Amino acid sequence: MPNPVISTAQMREWERATWATGQTEAEVIRRVGKRVARRARKLTRAGDTILFLVGKGHNGDDARAAAKALDGRKAEVLEMFLPDTDLLPLQSALSEKPALIVDGLFGIGLNRPLSEAWQKIIFTINAAKTPVLAIDVPSGLNADTGETFGAAIEATITFTIGAPKTGLLAPVARPLVGRLEVAEDVGLVPCPLASELNWTLPEDFKHFPPSRNVAGNKGDFGHVVIIAGSFGYHGAAILATRGAQRAQPGLATIFTQENVFGPVAAQLQSAMVNIWKPAMKLPEKTSAALIGPGLAAPEISAELKNFTQKLWHEALFPLVVDASALDFLDGGSFPENFVRVLTPHPGEAARLLKTTAANVQANRVAALRELSKKFGNCWVVLKGHETLVGRSEGNIFVNGSGNPQLAQGGSGDLLSGFIAGLLAQPALQADVEKALRYAVWQHGTAADKLSLTRDNRGVEDLAVEIGNAR
Repeated sequence: MPNPVISTAQMREWERATWATGQTEAEVIRRVGKRVARRARKLTRAGDTILFLVGKGHNGDDARAAAKALDGRKAEVLEMFLPDTDLLPLQSALSEKPALIVDGLFGIGLNRPLSEAWQKIIFTINAAKTPVLAIDVPSGLNADTGETFGAAIEATITFTIGAPKTGLLAPVARPLVGRLEVAEDVGLVPCPLASELNWTLPEDFKHFPPSRNVAGNKGDFGHVVIIAGSFGYHGAAILATRGAQRAQPGLATIFTQENVFGPVAAQLQSAMVNIWKPAMKLPEKTSAALIGPGLAAPEISAELKNFTQKLWHEALFPLVVDASALDFLDGGSFPENFVRVLTPHPGEAARLLKTTAANVQANRVAALRELSKKFGNCWVVLKGHETLVGRSEGNIFVNGSGNPQLAQGGSGDLLSGFIAGLLAQPALQADVEKALRYAVWQHGTAADKLSLTRDNRGVEDLAVEIGNAR
């Protein structure tokens, strides 16, 4: 079930629906406390001190409950009700260098500017540069708009309750929210609300991809074709192919430029490697294709650009267009039942829309809608922090997995290959939306896992890890 991005008023409506069933606020607070304590333990080591900042409202209750549920760590609870006198105790607690601060000062109910004393407390917390786990919303942030009430805590992780709040996704809030995570199972009734924006959860992919028939053969799982790589950019072709192979289609074929055929072929084993020629035809049983990674050399021919446009308008199978090939397209429609996917980063999206990357980032949902409409209601995977998946109409999904280590050359090539490898499989073509969301989630989750290892070598390791999350 989609996890909607909701307003403060909608969150209150959800809570009222929960209390009407007989569920108690005390029980939900207890469950939230356990979830926060569990997350805090994962962010620290045995014996560490965690400083819990407790305010007057329910966020303070959540923080207090989390401190009581903490095992294997030292919990220091600092109640902060009187900002004019609480600064000195805070400074004393911070001088002890806690490993983590749990922020339970203000929640989504804050609706007025903070006093100078509260602002000074928040500035002091931020100046300490201690990692912060914010409960529901960073204290001082407007949960609806993403603006601050004069000052806001700079969270490392915001652990929001139930569902993301609209303000947490606002561009202005990104430096304050940090990594956004959702504590969805805390005793609330199933969310009765719907939203244009929806948050992807790992639970969305239970039993996906579906189990394969025990008697299946490679012909049952599709043939992905990749057109990629040029002089100076052959690595993109290799990474895209490896990404496609990690999705486990039955067959993978890559067509690359003649002057990079050698290095591409030498680094791929099970994929079939061919030279792209203007008169060539794709394999008869092609079930999905990807065009674009590494096609950036100046000698790329007009024939290849025309070939891309022809496939866009006519190919019966799913087509993914990425990287340099995005500029080969001239817009326009395609038959309604065909599958077309664009995978731009903000700079590429800006070129296609003839605007700036800053404008794209300022309203990513609008940019995605406009791109999809311009290119015939195609699917768009708008990459970046909290990658978006959607079309010109209908739901848009926000992905929360991943981290800044994905900001490396080749990461996007790997993702587009993985997407094409999934869409090549007939069993997955029935739910394109889920396949795209799954690909993006796997890509980010692989990066999250690798960020915990000391010997992470970057995109090469990501090419091995992607697809492993369950």
